[in-house]
Amino acid sequence: MATYQYEALDSAGKPTSGSVEAGSSEDAIQQIRGQGFFPTSVTQGDGEAGGKKGRKGSGKKKKKKAKKAEPAAKAKKEKKGIEIKIPSFGPVKIKVLTQFTRQLSTLQDAGLPLLRSLQILEQQQKPGKLKGILTQVVTDVEAGSTLSDAFAKHPKGFDRLYCKMVAAGEVGGVLDVILQRLANFMEKAARLRARIKGAMIYPTVVVIIAIAIVTGIMYFVIPKFEEIFADFEIELPGLTKFLIDASSWVAGKNAGQMIPGWTVIVAAPFVAIALLKVFKKTGFGRASIDWIVLKIPVVGVLVEKTTVARFTRTLGTLVSAGVPILEAVNITRDTCGNWVFERALQRVHDSIREGESFATPLRESKVCDGIVVNMIDVGEETGDLDVMLMKVADNYDEEVDVAVQSLLSLVEPMLVVVLGTVVGGIVLALFMPLVKMIQSVSENQ
Repeated sequence: MATYQYEALDSAGKPTSGSVEAGSSEDAIQQIRGQGFFPTSVTQGDGEAGGKKGRKGSGKKKKKKAKKAEPAAKAKKEKKGIEIKIPSFGPVKIKVLTQFTRQLSTLQDAGLPLLRSLQILEQQQKPGKLKGILTQVVTDVEAGSTLSDAFAKHPKGFDRLYCKMVAAGEVGGVLDVILQRLANFMEKAARLRARIKGAMIYPTVVVIIAIAIVTGIMYFVIPKFEEIFADFEIELPGLTKFLIDASSWVAGKNAGQMIPGWTVIVAAPFVAIALLKVFKKTGFGRASIDWIVLKIPVVGVLVEKTTVARFTRTLGTLVSAGVPILEAVNITRDTCGNWVFERALQRVHDSIREGESFATPLRESKVCDGIVVNMIDVGEETGDLDVMLMKVADNYDEEVDVAVQSLLSLVEPMLVVVLGTVVGGIVLALFMPLVKMIQSVSENQ
């Protein structure tokens, strides 16, 4: 049994400390929680001073440290021994973050103190990345840090846009309203991504299954026909020879072939994706890919409308939250997700900094439709830029649905034509020699 010193929060959110005897850090954490406390730090002591002395002194330490909130952070650094942290794995899911944001907004709207609201939400979180982050956020806020600064220390959980909006809410005293807008923003953004991903599932599955079936035919079926054709010793058509050669490559039967072709077919998508990611990490690669994608028929229209919906909603949300326009444009530029639009927004930023308008450089860049630029221009003139941006985002959300349906209506017949051509070619290549075999048999009779 070892002695573990702990620092925790009681049900009222006040700091307390003490010691427990346990066989492991996990048992110590369970004991502390069983006492109604939520542990923020669990440290193994020297061991020799454990036992009864540790428990007798713990009551006095609780009363002394409960009166002081700030020494808890200093005590962590001064403790000797090994500090035990509750592990968390994986990134913060957007659904979990959205739920947390909406709940925090509700608690703030109800009038609860910020620290108490964070403690309540931290305690009810399931084990995971967000729970570990909130534990540290609670400690920072308790030590006097602002909520936006505490969030900014965890960019994997709370991105720059999130932190800037929270900071604007803190300055304006409307944190509950800003959090509610954030939750709505994240829900709509997640809904847009889900629609696009859902539309891509069907063609992706069809292509994967088709490739698997054709590869199986090449590996198992074509060699059987090759043996039959060899027994009859007939001259094979060019299409049949090509099919047999392709089958031999898939099965790895060609002379000097190092690896079978089916491994190349399986590995090729993963290698291509990896190379594409590496190429996209370079400035030239990212610019090239983003520009080419926008030029692809149908797909380019979908990407353009998706990007416009994202950047207008992001910018509108930031402006309505009270974030300065230059900072809002910078954040929007960094989160729009396409190099072409990033360059256009950089021009917008430079134009605003020099005292010029928002709409002029956006019109000159020609990355948006005229209606988008005109609505932004009207928003600037009337002082309702945020309202106009949100209207553009809502309108383009609907247009994204239309673009997705157009893409599906184009992809489905293309898949039918391609698959029909492949299957028809295989059937034709196999039946042409069979017809010759039947004719030769008839002539011999």
